[in-house]
Amino acid sequence: MTSRSRRAVLLLATAALALGSAAACGTSRVPGAVGSPGSAAGSDGSDGSARTVVNNGHRLVFHVTPGRLPAVVLDAGGGQDSSYWKDLAPALAKDTGAEIITYDRAGLGASEEVAGPWRVDDAVSDLAAVLTAAGATSHVVLASHSEAGEIATYFVRSHPGWVGGAVLIDASLPDFYTDGEIDRVVAANKDQVAALASQPSTPQTRQLLSVAQDYAAMHRAYHQASWPQDLPATVIASARTPFETSPQDAQLWRDAQAAFAHAAPDRDLVVADNSSHDVPLDRPDVVIRSVHAMLARTG
Repeated sequence: MTSRSRRAVLLLATAALALGSAAACGTSRVPGAVGSPGSAAGSDGSDGSARTVVNNGHRLVFHVTPGRLPAVVLDAGGGQDSSYWKDLAPALAKDTGAEIITYDRAGLGASEEVAGPWRVDDAVSDLAAVLTAAGATSHVVLASHSEAGEIATYFVRSHPGWVGGAVLIDASLPDFYTDGEIDRVVAANKDQVAALASQPSTPQTRQLLSVAQDYAAMHRAYHQASWPQDLPATVIASARTPFETSPQDAQLWRDAQAAFAHAAPDRDLVVADNSSHDVPLDRPDVVIRSVHAMLARTG
């Protein structure tokens, strides 16, 4: 992925306004149709077996590294698929001994596209389908990066008991999306969205445009969402935020991370020193330590 397209993913998926930055991030109906494991090597660093599940008519691909339960689910940020975890997944499995699950969200990696605007309820349903197919529906630990923080927030509300705790990695959190910030995002992305629409249609451009389609309404609703008070969470904040060229937005991002972490007693805030928004790539040690600690808390 080029730096320009990676910036577009970041802008549309995490509300970044740092147009000149090279930083990258690049309800539920659960079906029972589960395919058999495939033979292709897992690009996510799993044990090599790609599995499939069909949810609401589209096929999702996921990978499981066997280990102890509860499982750890690695959910990548906007525009990223399971290959984002190719180095961290095996290291995390070795360190914790836990089962590790990664997956490709609809329209990413090997999973099938879904036409129309991106809907968080659909993403939540897909995650539930993957966990059901993997046999991991109790006290899992979510490790959710960037845009996946939105999926995690809605998932834990709609699936009580499925998640024992979460590690939110420089995640998109509700406090960030004030009306003023949403308006700034929409205005900043207007020309970029128009440019994307004029480009040849590819899975990547279609995915970006689907995220942009109902961005304002979706994030005004997300601003009102809340995390369960009794569900443990560790917030890992990057040192540089997604907004390395925009001090105003960087501060709002930091404030949102801190506000979330301080809103309930069973939450922690960790700053990953010397990291960009891509904390899992820059500081995998911080992610591994946080997941290990969350497993100990929830086990």
